[in-house]
This record gives sequence, structure tokens and C-alpha cells, in this order.
Amino acid sequence: MFLRKTQRKKDGKTHDYWSVVENKRVAGGRVVQRHVLYLGEINSSQAAVWRKAIEVFDDDAGHPRTMALFPEHRCAAVASDASVVQLRLSGMRLCRPRQWGACWLAGQLWQALQLDRFWADRLPPSRKGTQWDQILQVLVSYRLIAPGSEWKLHRDWFGKSAMADLLGADFGLAEAHKLYACHDFLLLHKDALFAHLMARWRDLFNANFDVLLYDLTSTYFGAPGEAWRIQRVKFPSRQGAKPPHRGSSLGLMEVTT
Repeated sequence: MFLRKTQRKKDGKTHDYWSVVENKRVAGGRVVQRHVLYLGEINSSQAAVWRKAIEVFDDDAGHPRTMALFPEHRCAAVASDASVVQLRLSGMRLCRPRQWGACWLAGQLWQALQLDRFWADRLPPSRKGTQWDQILQVLVSYRLIAPGSEWKLHRDWFGKSAMADLLGADFGLAEAHKLYACHDFLLLHKDALFAHLMARWRDLFNANFDVLLYDLTSTYFGAPGEAWRIQRVKFPSRQGAKPPHRGSSLGLMEVTT
């Protein structure tokens, strides 16, 4: 981590604004900067104090130290102690909270099913460096945690999740056109995926079976005539519409010998 200064001119004066920034290496060897903390306008002595604080928290410094954190109004008795960091609690705020636990658990399930190995060979990176296997993992995790559309994933969910941090990537995994394009690569590997999941089910649970049925998507059935007449009574405005479809999910069924 390091301090980054941004200069802006306002009313003929130059103002220096400071931020704590962290370099993160992402897929393809690119380095992107992650904004950690906005400090605003600070003087040179305050900047020096922040540089010392960064050295404490920076893993690259090579000399980790244990520091004590005290609210500013309780630091009078320990102000001379170099191991104390004073905190102005009134000036602290929570910025960009992200969902971590569910994303981490989805990643553990992905690895337990060995889907990372399965898709690594079948979805290689593109010539432009697009990591299709990671995009697929984001899609699957999203379906598991907060099912919704690809557009909602792109516009809202990805930024509120920790998927980028867990995968060591950036927002490139959630570009809308890549989310939709990823589906086009999956159909070719449908049979291999079914065989792989069946083998993992057998290995993980030591299961023996003749037939294994499991659901990968929602299944819809058309309503029969009597149900359709009931629907027309409940929703008279839909009398001219096509018969509705009843949605259901197929659960896991194992037939053993």
C-alpha cells in the first residue's frame, strides 16, 4: 500500500487530496489499483504519520508489528507510546461492504466438486485474456447465492460481492457481454459435465445407484384444462392469454440396487 496524491485546482488554488491505495495483480499479469481509504486534504506531517501507519499494515514491509488501537479521546495517557495508533471514531465510516462468507463457501463447493479442474481445460483463456472459467464460477456462485439475471449480476451484485477479491480478478469478470457469451461455450460439454458430476456424487458420498436424477435448471409444465379454468377465474384479465406454465424444481433422486 502507498499514499497517492491527486491535485485539483479550485478558485485559482491548487488542492492536494490524498488516498491510501493498494496494488493488486489480476489475471493476465495486469496490476490494478484498489482504493482503500480516502484521506482528503492533509498536511505534510499528517502524510508522514500515515506513511508510518501504512508500513505497519503493509505485508510487503517484512517487519510486522503488533499495534494498539485507541480512540482519540482516550490516548492522552499513552500518546508517547510508538505502538499506539490514534483513531478518530467520529470520522470513520463503512464504505463498500461486500458479501464474503457466501462467496467463499461457493468457492469451496466449486473446488470440492472439482469443477475448477474440469473447466480449466475446457474453457481456456481467450486471446484477449478473458478468463472464461472464472466467469462461469461467478455465474454459478451468483445462481447459488442470489439468483437473478445476468444484467443484475453486472449492474449490482458483483460489486457487492467478494468474488473479485477471492478470484484475484477485477470487474472484467462481470462485463455484461461476457456473462451472456459464456453460456454459448457450455452446451458442447453437457454430457461430460453430467458424467463428471455423477462421478463426484459417487466419490463424495460412496453412493451406489442405477439411476441418478438431479436438477440443473428450472422445469416448467403447462397447466391442464381444469387448472387453466381456475386460473381464468382468479385472473379474469388474462382470459385471452396463453395457458400459464407451472414452475417446479427437480430434486435429487437416487435409485439404488
